[in-house]
Amino acid sequence: MNLIEDWSKIRKHFNQSFKTNLHVSVGSVDENNYPTVTPIGTLFLNDNQGGFYFEMFPSKLPQHAKSNKNICVLGVNSSRWFWIKSLFKKRFDSYPAVKLYGQLGNKRKATEQEIARLKRRMRSTKSLKGHQYLWGHMDMIREVSFQKGESINLKEMTNRL
Repeated sequence: MNLIEDWSKIRKHFNQSFKTNLHVSVGSVDENNYPTVTPIGTLFLNDNQGGFYFEMFPSKLPQHAKSNKNICVLGVNSSRWFWIKSLFKKRFDSYPAVKLYGQLGNKRKATEQEIARLKRRMRSTKSLKGHQYLWGHMDMIREVSFQKGESINLKEMTNRL
């Protein structure tokens, strides 16, 4: 998978993954080389093989960024219809899962545009009681940059991709 050539497909995949999972999994390594996975529900991919996530709840990722900035982000399309249709056709028409390898960047105050992207993504939950608690006061982001992308290989089911 070519990160630059396939970036629009990757972004589309991660949007679908968020719709079916409400999060992506971010793998990182601590100062003792122990791996850990953190669910992130606010990852946004930009046009330039990078992105950001709102850093309000993660506690391990900021700690790990001090000693090892490398991360792996896994986005899985868990839509039942997507999988049933693919199993019936004996092939996937789009990626079932994609991994992005990259690095954690700087933590900074979110721009108005970044906050607007979060509000658009979370607007369907705006009337729910927990919405304001979870997403009402997010204003700090962590930038991420990616150097490599990899689709999940499921033999004949993914050969066309």
